[in-house]
Amino acid sequence: MKLPASLRPSSLACAALLSLATFSPSLVLPASAAAPTASSVAWQEAAGDADIEKAFAQARSEKKPVLLYWGAKWCPPCNQLKATLFNRQDFIEQTRSIVAVHLDGDVPGAQKLGTRFKVRGYPTLILFSNDGQELTRLPGEADAAQVMKVLQLGLAGGRPIKSVLADARAGKKLSANEWKLLGFYSWETDEQQLVPAAQRPALLAQLAAAAQGVDAETGSRLWLKALAANEDGKSLKVDAALAERVGKVLANAAEARAQTDALSYGAPEIVRSLAPKAGPERQALLAQYEAALKRLEADTSLSRADRLAALSARVELARIDLPRDERHPKLNAALLQEVREAAARLDKEVTDGYERQAVITEAAGLLGVSGQWEQSDALLKASLSKSHSPYYLMSMLGGNAKKQGRKDEALRWYEEAFNKSEGPATRLQWGANYLAALVELAPQDTARIEKVAGQLFAEAEKDKGAFYERSARSLKKVGNDLQAWNKTGQHEASLGKLRGQLEGICAKVDTADQQRATCEGLLKPAKKG
Repeated sequence: MKLPASLRPSSLACAALLSLATFSPSLVLPASAAAPTASSVAWQEAAGDADIEKAFAQARSEKKPVLLYWGAKWCPPCNQLKATLFNRQDFIEQTRSIVAVHLDGDVPGAQKLGTRFKVRGYPTLILFSNDGQELTRLPGEADAAQVMKVLQLGLAGGRPIKSVLADARAGKKLSANEWKLLGFYSWETDEQQLVPAAQRPALLAQLAAAAQGVDAETGSRLWLKALAANEDGKSLKVDAALAERVGKVLANAAEARAQTDALSYGAPEIVRSLAPKAGPERQALLAQYEAALKRLEADTSLSRADRLAALSARVELARIDLPRDERHPKLNAALLQEVREAAARLDKEVTDGYERQAVITEAAGLLGVSGQWEQSDALLKASLSKSHSPYYLMSMLGGNAKKQGRKDEALRWYEEAFNKSEGPATRLQWGANYLAALVELAPQDTARIEKVAGQLFAEAEKDKGAFYERSARSLKKVGNDLQAWNKTGQHEASLGKLRGQLEGICAKVDTADQQRATCEGLLKPAKKG
């Protein structure tokens, strides 16, 4: 399940969560930590290029495709995968005919491999042919059963998604299964493999129009995806026919059920695209949407996670005409009560460690976005001892405190989250978040800011993957925040010390793949005009 926009902590964003199926209450370790059994996926761990080449050599020898899973221990969506898809017996059996590779973002060579495969958001699932061609990226936001169907389509079709898309854009005939591959492609983790992000709404609309006559369900999904990607409201031309088409999906229980993830996760963007201004047209659409989401929320055939996503979308839509940074929204009392009851129910019901990391964090975020900060804090604090990655929850507590103006408390939580974080890439990410909070909330604390920045650079020096992918972005964030902190030159002495530290580090960094250039650019003095 992917968090709706206002529930997604931007510095910690993962990609998308899968819907909940069955789980094993006794399973408390990552799937990769235990020896594979007949009831688990036989993941091969990859920590560098040699491991990847070995996996593809095996795939060629055994004539099997390769499934690459990129994730991290703390990531809520990754934990949802472990609690759902990876525990499904049909998925486990399917992987017997696949070389399954697990790439943990905190192992030594992971971030370099992230650059190689152009994976960024956790989790990302990529299906490759045995000769290394990318067949498709699996849609983590979809229902687990739907993901299984897409995996089977990818295995059966054999054509790379780029080739399928090229034929679709050229107006060539595609089969219904090929249209489904396009409709259920993970556009959210595409990382501009198929199309630049800015061009995505128009492309999805073009595909939706072409698919409508071949596979109406796929056409509807593509239309909803196009509208959800239309965040600026200007990338896609919307007409009455499209609004009517979406209205029919909302009104039809079976069609809405089939589009659960698209309707829930894209709700505010879809409504803003179809009805840009407040008024009767928007109110009518909101009423339709509310009815559809209530049905999904009450649908016991859906997972707890997907039902919570429907409730999250209802809160998002209830806030749609409010400022996005409104911390204390005036929402319907009955809706607020529903949110509290859902959070309490999940806290009581969910005992599996994986599922708690995924669902409880979203429930806490939902309490916060609905203005129920005290309840959000209480849920997070009560869950700290039950989480295998409590630093994630600590960061959320820091965010809660910051939004409520409690600066000292926010910094204490951000500091503790950084201190408790584990793994080189994770520590750089959490450290960057802590530094950003210091610069924003305590810019006068020069010694503390300098100390944290120096510590992050020292940790980067020990990590050969520090200047690749997510770690490189964390360090760039540190550099940007420090430069902004020194905008008027008042902290030039501190930056001078840090630049001196970086010079020694950068001199040892490999020049390949722009690593040294990335290092040298972190605190490069701005050119004087």
